[in-house]
Amino acid sequence: MLKKLKKKLGLEWSDSVSAAENQTASVGEGRPNIPEVAVREIKRMLFEAFANHPSRIYDSKMAAKQIGIQGNDGRKMIHDLMRQMAVEGVLEKVGAGQYRLVRKQLPTRTGKVDMTASGMAYIIVDDAAEGEKDIIVEPRHTHHAMHGDHVRVAIIGRRRDGRIEGEVVETLEQGKRTFVGRIEISDKYAFVIIDSRTMPADIFVPLRSVNGAQNGQKVIVRITEWPETAKNPTGEVIDVLGNSGDNNTEMHAILAEYDLPYHFPEELEKTADKIKAGITKAEIKRRRDMRGVTTFTIDPADAKDFDDALSIRQLPGGNWEVGVHIADVTHYVHPGDAIDTEAVNRATSVYLVDRTVPMLPEKLSNDLCSLRPNEEKLTFSAIFELDDEAKVINEWFGRAVILSDRRFTYEEAQNVIEGKSPDEPLKDAVLTLDRLAKKLRADRFKHGSIGFERDEAKFVLDENGKPLSVYFKEIKDSNQLIEEFMLLANRKVAEFIGRKRPGQRTERTFVYRIHDKPNEEKFASFKTFITRFGYNFKAEKGKAVAKELTKLLTTVKGRKEENLISTLAIRSMAKAVYSTTNIGHYGLAFDYYTHFTSPIRRYPDMMVHRLLQHYLDGGKSEDKETYEKLCDHSSAMEIRAAEAERASIKYKMVEFMEDKLGQEFDGSISGVTDWGIYVELNDTKIEGMVSLRDMTDDYYAFDSENYAVVGHTTGRRFTLGDEVRIRIKRADLTRKQLDFEMVGAIDFHTRKLDRLPQPTSTSNEWGASPAEARQAARGGKSRSRGGKKKR
Repeated sequence: MLKKLKKKLGLEWSDSVSAAENQTASVGEGRPNIPEVAVREIKRMLFEAFANHPSRIYDSKMAAKQIGIQGNDGRKMIHDLMRQMAVEGVLEKVGAGQYRLVRKQLPTRTGKVDMTASGMAYIIVDDAAEGEKDIIVEPRHTHHAMHGDHVRVAIIGRRRDGRIEGEVVETLEQGKRTFVGRIEISDKYAFVIIDSRTMPADIFVPLRSVNGAQNGQKVIVRITEWPETAKNPTGEVIDVLGNSGDNNTEMHAILAEYDLPYHFPEELEKTADKIKAGITKAEIKRRRDMRGVTTFTIDPADAKDFDDALSIRQLPGGNWEVGVHIADVTHYVHPGDAIDTEAVNRATSVYLVDRTVPMLPEKLSNDLCSLRPNEEKLTFSAIFELDDEAKVINEWFGRAVILSDRRFTYEEAQNVIEGKSPDEPLKDAVLTLDRLAKKLRADRFKHGSIGFERDEAKFVLDENGKPLSVYFKEIKDSNQLIEEFMLLANRKVAEFIGRKRPGQRTERTFVYRIHDKPNEEKFASFKTFITRFGYNFKAEKGKAVAKELTKLLTTVKGRKEENLISTLAIRSMAKAVYSTTNIGHYGLAFDYYTHFTSPIRRYPDMMVHRLLQHYLDGGKSEDKETYEKLCDHSSAMEIRAAEAERASIKYKMVEFMEDKLGQEFDGSISGVTDWGIYVELNDTKIEGMVSLRDMTDDYYAFDSENYAVVGHTTGRRFTLGDEVRIRIKRADLTRKQLDFEMVGAIDFHTRKLDRLPQPTSTSNEWGASPAEARQAARGGKSRSRGGKKKR
């Protein structure tokens, strides 16, 4: 065997290397001694074999074959060497005579787990390079890492498509371990079927841990353990939300799914109730008295918390004094007290379809701090002197007291602007503010501000929360009037703190609302995509891009592709966040911007109020690290609240379509993937998916470069923006998902429907009557957690 090894390894055993030959190593009891140099070479070959297939498990026979060694003696030697390499920490034993490469031998990356319903995970890499894709981890290599976990991943190879594949080797920080789902109880045990598609396994619950839940109810379950060898985790029910399908239960379930509170602690409500409501003469004396100036609020008709008001009067020289008055929440809520601590944790109010979950107790948000008409209220104000062209001549920031004359709804203010309320006493004030706001808006867009205005879906609900109809909130002049003066106050407060004064050496710590420039790769794809609609985007960088984008969004207004192009434009943009490091706000084209105008519903605004007063009082710069942590938390909670809001909208949309199974609707393709076609319905903007598996007239493949799916035999093509007709196939409330069936494409020029060939098999669930179709959609139960997600 030694001769064969010499030949295999290409080793020279001459007298000139007798020293090397004399260094021998025993590789096993009763086995021949082999020169050390040969042992090292065989180990190197073994290491390369394992490293070339790092996820593969080898026994001695497989490993010997991999490096070209044959015979029983050779396999026995390889077995001994692999055992030695395990002792040395290079290999790890995973079974009887089975080994694999220790993961620490592989290059690793760290990142956050983005889990899919199939159990496949995508690792969002920390400090990813521009254009770097997520690392794919197969279900068998996640080792029970869960969505949101921060993990270390070993790089174990590349897939055929070039994507990096990894294996989780360490969980550095756990994400959430509580989930919402429906409990199914049997005689001996229970399972919670999880609502979230980011949890691929149902949770086993011993009967002693069901906490009084009844079969079929919605519950919150916490994972208590998940052994490596167990298929499902074990958990305990920590709260029973109520019966599935009940509106309150489902809304609470959405909040719980995103770890958002669904009620206020009773003790905090009692604490808020004890706050004194009166305003003393001494307090008024410390403030700027604006009670004699025309002041009013403009808010949605169903608003209860009025956190901003506008005042206006003409100054002797002809200029206008405009006051932006914001509820002085920090007069009542102090750093570190119980209400402030709760506000920090919540960071934002949450707006679901049928309710608001406030950041502050109702006593504060709807009473003490709400700027209701004919009541003296404390405010933090930004007061500007504007000329007739809306240029800022002077500015003042500080605490004030106001007395609002009138509460307008947006509709009432719009009627004044449109001349439909000629007898309104405050007509001149509203019209002057509208005129100044239009000049501010024009100037903003002139300097590169981007005009993103998408239709916002609203529902008419019955007394039980069931959606009766869908309508869309229209942005009119009255909305823009308020928006422009809020933007002015936010910008000017940020400039006041952020711009260095003469003699000022360092920047003062402050909370900014920042927005980075677009992702170059995403924006390049967006520019390529819009050419299919006949639009060209010539601008390359800087404010020219913003101006060109605003021009494009104005051009597509009212066209069939408006919603699609607007959505894709938004997706190409960075997300706005809170930070103590100012980089400006790209979307608004402001060098300085903050959030000052909504402290009732956003904690960053409370931080801004406190910092602004601190610096007005001559205070030194506050600790940057402390405020940066609060900024990060507020940004994360804002995203979570937005996701919960979208989930509630999706739930109501699916609920609205429940009784429409089998009916046909026209829509346009809003997304294409390698598993399906997403279609947005024309009338309601409700979105659902046509699975490619269900399109049986041809085999359809995804063409990623052209945003299309293409039939293999017919060449039939479905691409973004195409107008199609679909049939409602399934409405799954648990997954908040609508499944459509493709009926056909609508020709752009002739407006005729080109129907797809329909399956003739009687086994097709939609070959029957609509009533049978509805019954089929409702029937049957599946434990499948299938479905993939591409990043």
